[in-house]
Amino acid sequence: MADCGKHLSLRDVDADPLRQFAEWFKQAREAGVRAPEAAALATATAGGTPSVRMVLVKAFDERGFVFFTNYEGRKAAEIAANPRAALLFYWDSLGRQVRIEGMVERVSPAETAAYVRSRPRRSQLSALASPQSAVIESRSALERRVTELERRYGEAELPLPSDWGGFRVAAEGYEFWQQRDDRLHDRLRYRVGDGGGWVIERLAP
Repeated sequence: MADCGKHLSLRDVDADPLRQFAEWFKQAREAGVRAPEAAALATATAGGTPSVRMVLVKAFDERGFVFFTNYEGRKAAEIAANPRAALLFYWDSLGRQVRIEGMVERVSPAETAAYVRSRPRRSQLSALASPQSAVIESRSALERRVTELERRYGEAELPLPSDWGGFRVAAEGYEFWQQRDDRLHDRLRYRVGDGGGWVIERLAP
């Protein structure tokens, strides 16, 4: 990982973690990081068994961080049973990580519909065809399903999938991590204070 040559200082970061994230995200995009919106999403069952996978975070604002998935897949089942999750953004070329934790809820149907309509047609077809996380006979069977949908709808607008949509992670805590070559990495944590508002703390690496 790269040492960016600058310590992560309490004096330099924004008092608002969302604005700090937006600045780092912008820098990652400008630096040519491939898919800076990619993040590891960790969920767990009601009994605490964890699982993690990569997702693409398609939007973020003061309400939280949004990703889309099949509502009948494993991650959705775990969120329904235990509606907390953690996200990890890792930007290797900048030597940076951002960890975000919080409660998870579904986005509105209108938000899902707007996103679905913005996707390439092939991606819409794939979402309609794939019973995510279910055991399937073969890849060719899945491809036949896509071909059948193409034949059925032609150039017409595709229906919105009833079992697919967005989730929003409402951030309750952030950690910004900056790699240092001497291993004394910088870690700044944002947490909600007892009186409300964000408290920033430095953590030992």
